[in-house]
Amino acid sequence: MLLHSTPCASGLLERSCQPGSCIPAVFSKKNRFHLLLEIKMVNYKVTLFTGDRAFAGTFNNVFIKLVGTKGESERKWLEGFRGASAFIQGAVSSFTVAAPTSLGELVLVEVDKKALPLFPEDSWFLTKVEVKSPDGDTFTFPVHRWISDSSVHRFREARALRIFDDQHHLGRYSREQELKEREEDYGWHVYAEGLPHCIKADGPTSLPCEVQFSFTKTTEFAYTASSGLAELKLKGLDGCKKGWTNIDDIDRVFCCKQTDIADYVQEHWKEDSFFGMQFLNGVNPILIRRCTELPRNFPVTDCMVFPRGQMSLAEEIKKGNIFLCDYKHLDGVKTNTINGKKQYLMAPLVLLQKTADEKLMPIAIQLKQAPAEDNPIFLPTDPEYDWLLAKIFVRSADFSEHQLNAHLLRTHLLAEVFAASLLRNVPMVHPLYKLLIPHTRYTLQINFLARNLLISENGSFTQFAASGGEGMMTILGRSLSAVTYTSLCIPDDITERGVQDVPNYFYRDDGLRLWEIIYRFVKGVIEYYYKNDKEVQQDTEIQKWISDIFEHGFLSQACTGVPQSFTSVAQLVKFVTMVIFTGSAQHAAVNSGQYDYGGWMPNTPLSLKRPPPTKKGEASEDTLLENLPDVSVTVQGMATLWLLSKQSSDFVPLGKYPEQHFTEETPCEFIKNFQAELEDLSRRIKARNTNLEVPYKYLDPEEVENSVAI
Repeated sequence: MLLHSTPCASGLLERSCQPGSCIPAVFSKKNRFHLLLEIKMVNYKVTLFTGDRAFAGTFNNVFIKLVGTKGESERKWLEGFRGASAFIQGAVSSFTVAAPTSLGELVLVEVDKKALPLFPEDSWFLTKVEVKSPDGDTFTFPVHRWISDSSVHRFREARALRIFDDQHHLGRYSREQELKEREEDYGWHVYAEGLPHCIKADGPTSLPCEVQFSFTKTTEFAYTASSGLAELKLKGLDGCKKGWTNIDDIDRVFCCKQTDIADYVQEHWKEDSFFGMQFLNGVNPILIRRCTELPRNFPVTDCMVFPRGQMSLAEEIKKGNIFLCDYKHLDGVKTNTINGKKQYLMAPLVLLQKTADEKLMPIAIQLKQAPAEDNPIFLPTDPEYDWLLAKIFVRSADFSEHQLNAHLLRTHLLAEVFAASLLRNVPMVHPLYKLLIPHTRYTLQINFLARNLLISENGSFTQFAASGGEGMMTILGRSLSAVTYTSLCIPDDITERGVQDVPNYFYRDDGLRLWEIIYRFVKGVIEYYYKNDKEVQQDTEIQKWISDIFEHGFLSQACTGVPQSFTSVAQLVKFVTMVIFTGSAQHAAVNSGQYDYGGWMPNTPLSLKRPPPTKKGEASEDTLLENLPDVSVTVQGMATLWLLSKQSSDFVPLGKYPEQHFTEETPCEFIKNFQAELEDLSRRIKARNTNLEVPYKYLDPEEVENSVAI
């Protein structure tokens, strides 16, 4: 109507009988009545969805304002017949919000809440807002976060918009304000020089509410952490500083909490074939590489490994049958003192051979990097306890290499950088935010807890691992200097390590399939929003995202090969695939089996109490037991590995998105296809595992969490 567009339409009734009013006095009473009917308000049906999680509801007064391309509504108090129950946990409540004219396309909603007199301000988890216009159009505004203060919070309509798509001035303003607030909320902090930077926070509760654990996660984590020793029936042993006197005593402790694989480990840990298999399908499957020439500091000879002259190393190397594991990052680090006793950590070199029956067998072990007379090369033909003790030193070294490099650095710390940079630089309405935010769930808080509970001055790792303390920082620094973009992308990493055709390498097989599935999903979504390379180059928000990652995650080291900016769609697709794979699949591969392979302590000692043997023929069962960590170290390690391996009840598997961020049809179709491919892979992995003596389940999509959340 014409009157809707006139400046004097508002307040029309009050002025209609006054001189100069918009309705001429000559109009009859009947004409005025009909004209006033036409000047009725435009009503919008607004529905708010409160989260169905513990303590999600609010008893505060809730207010909303609708903002569109043609105007905005008044701030409306959402008062309904349901009263205070309108916003209880799981509630879906609808209200009418009136506007004097059509608001056009809705751009955003403004939501705030105020505490009632004498009532405290509470926290409210708002899932989303849906608005139905008078024309029948439905606008969805994803929220999925806690509102814990009385500030005005702006949420954009669900259609994903890149920065140069955002044409409405209020939309651009809200985008800028959101990122300005996020830069303050998610500040960078240098935890230790030479390590990736982390989120700045004084404690878990000082983190923004949107990234904190749920009540369920908080309760379960605290319970498991505090009761781990009790659950394992180890209370009373955690203070025992004595050593083990026989293997049977370890067995009596271990039997308190077992898994099928942990039982298998206990039975087979001494076997060479099992020792070799763990480099492929244990918790550290990224160290082994094909040996193209023997390292100069590892002088293995033909007569050592092939005493009957049946083969030669040169021939086996040429055939691609020889593999190397080198723990050089551990060389010379300062080791811990535990229970008043100096601990020992070696930097071994391990040579393995692929045999005719497709097993990977260790053929030589040197426990220190520099060859010397007092640094013998141990062989399978040596006396039983000489060889077994050498393998134990390797497995202890693998514990530190795995925990600090493969696990902490390459998944936890990098995933935190990816998440913090996303939250600082990419607004909620951006397609990249919508794609990646589910893969950041709980990461910031779990890392804060890891720094406090595991690697702090009084943390479990610091106190009970040979590499705890100063040595830990040395190893982490060396490991970061060796990280390359290639090593983070499993197809490139497998090729670079030369392990494409190693038989029974299930980490590789399942990992490559998962990478391809994630890649196809990411490619579909990214190419839907970015039609050419120029659009990627012009998106300043994703350019700031990668710039922050390069600076704060990889400390601006160009030698890593990590992109400093995005120049093409293909480059963006690959990097985003790596980010999702790192926080989900790669973390599962190096985390989920920790208790399986480390619960039986002799297979993965946290620390060793005696120096390595300097000559052969002197080791015995007593020597082996004297090397193993004390009882207290053993049980603390078991409790920690149990905690880190335990799945929480609010676990979200890869590809499941309980919080809907995309609403457009095409991206939603990509999500369905992604989920279908993951389900198919899960069925195939389960079918394969039924025929395996030791099943490999860690990259079954049903067992892979969406994010680094434990």
